[in-house]
Amino acid sequence: MNPKASLSMRPRNGRPAAGRIAPVWLMGIRSLELRARVVVEGFLRGIHRSPYHGFSVEFSEYRPYIRGDDSRSIDWRLYARSDRLFIKKFEEETNLRCHLLVDQSRSMAYGSGGYSKAQYAATLAAALAHLLFRQGDAVGLATFAGEIHQYLPPRNRSGYLHRLLLGLDQEPQGTTTRLAGPLQQLTDIIRKRGLLVLISDLLAPIEPLETHLGYLRACGHDIIVFQVLDPAEMQFSFAAPLRLRDLESDRDIYIDPEQARREYLARLDVHQRAIQSTCQRLGIDYRVIKTDEPLELALLDFLMCRIRHSKQMSPNRRPNLRSKT
Repeated sequence: MNPKASLSMRPRNGRPAAGRIAPVWLMGIRSLELRARVVVEGFLRGIHRSPYHGFSVEFSEYRPYIRGDDSRSIDWRLYARSDRLFIKKFEEETNLRCHLLVDQSRSMAYGSGGYSKAQYAATLAAALAHLLFRQGDAVGLATFAGEIHQYLPPRNRSGYLHRLLLGLDQEPQGTTTRLAGPLQQLTDIIRKRGLLVLISDLLAPIEPLETHLGYLRACGHDIIVFQVLDPAEMQFSFAAPLRLRDLESDRDIYIDPEQARREYLARLDVHQRAIQSTCQRLGIDYRVIKTDEPLELALLDFLMCRIRHSKQMSPNRRPNLRSKT
């Protein structure tokens, strides 16, 4: 991938790139559906302005030519415009089945910037669903805390996106962030291989995460993990002594930040490194997203992951199907 494509959408000096809406303003839009549409349309406009010709086209209808592909499938008119070789996606390649697994436990209710991690995560999931629906992909949803609260199987039909957004537009309701139960349930529910996108703060023991994500990978699923964290959680920038309430246990905890900061940041670093190592071992894409970052950047990460998986797929594994016309 041309690095200019990603650099053109990355924030500079901590500010959103031109044309990117800051989350604090985005979350002021009450309608989740409208927030998702604003994010996706801004993202697609940015992609079309990207110097990487064919980037958005590749996502929706084409994939890069891979050595060994039938040269008769090359779109030579697109080659003349972009100077890059693309072929039409095969029928099975276009029918992506994606499950969005979204954490709605009470720890997701925290937010230091006027909106919560849950609102940010719901907007990210809604934007991904909106983007995938535009491509004709089937999208499903599972929301969870200690267990799956609701499950909608992947579909792509009229009115289904609205159902998904209603499922996402919920207040955090669980008590604890438990990953083992929901992931085990998904292993039992999902029969066909597809893409699983996990969106959570992952503030839970990682041993169950490794075990059950490993089961899902063994079933042939591609997995992308977005860890959503508030900047205050990552920096622990509090100055004066304060009382914090554990949103999952309702206990009050009195903290002197000067004394607690070093140990807190050390433990968080160990936790983050363990998650990253687990995902690397399992071949899972892992991204940490702060809730003050423009959501378009998360969509770009998602798109890059999908393109990379497409390029890694061996030509010998692709079904011998006629391409779409």
